[in-house]
Amino acid sequence: MQLHLPSQSCLRALLLSSLLFVWGADRSAFRGLSLSQASERGDSGSQRAARESMVREQIAARGVRDTRVLAAMRKVPRHLFVPAEMVPSAYADQPLPIGHGQTISQPYIVGFMTEALELKPRDRVLEIGTGSGYQAAVLAELAAEVFSIEIVEPLGKEVALRLRDLGYSRIKLRIGDGYRGWPEAAPFDAIIVTAAPDHIPPALVDQLAPGGRLVLPVGRFFQQLVRVRRTPGGIKQEELLPVRFVPMVGEAEKPGE
Repeated sequence: MQLHLPSQSCLRALLLSSLLFVWGADRSAFRGLSLSQASERGDSGSQRAARESMVREQIAARGVRDTRVLAAMRKVPRHLFVPAEMVPSAYADQPLPIGHGQTISQPYIVGFMTEALELKPRDRVLEIGTGSGYQAAVLAELAAEVFSIEIVEPLGKEVALRLRDLGYSRIKLRIGDGYRGWPEAAPFDAIIVTAAPDHIPPALVDQLAPGGRLVLPVGRFFQQLVRVRRTPGGIKQEELLPVRFVPMVGEAEKPGE
């Protein structure tokens, strides 16, 4: 995806003046705490200011208008979801590596995709590709239940602890291949995929509830963010934005799938 860095110097000045919070250095200190309590212990004033700047300059300024989405992204401390060495760049206008060949998406893309899901408070959401857990945390601020699948086992185990420590009890996490979704928990009001298959997985479309929305990147090198909607008149599909995501691995890679 094309990345723009309009306030890089401002963000770096704010972040370099903060005390770095190293996730995992004392994980037990956060166990059993609510998100607000954990955030207070690992969230400095400069980090909160950087998060507010991120929402204002990178997300709202580019057209994301859903007030619930903006509030969720102001609340969730992104720096708690990146490796220690990435904390100074946690609120920068770019994706960041999180290990195991995976990334945490650019803040704007998280906001855009979340808004495209058109979430309501009682919705049940499926996420394919838990990654750092940041997108799942944002979704949990907006929906009643979040089901998330991560194919990379070490990453999945790490994020399960992180989400538990931050008190996200409404997120149900499974380690495995998400290509065929989570059929025993279906149907879902919304499904989001954070890695790119070269086609839309049919099983995910099948697991949409009436009126349900599926948002995912599709393509190999050239990718489009696509929204699929189950309507009374059938399945409708629209292209939203050119993007660049890591490829979806596992069953999605098999010829003919």
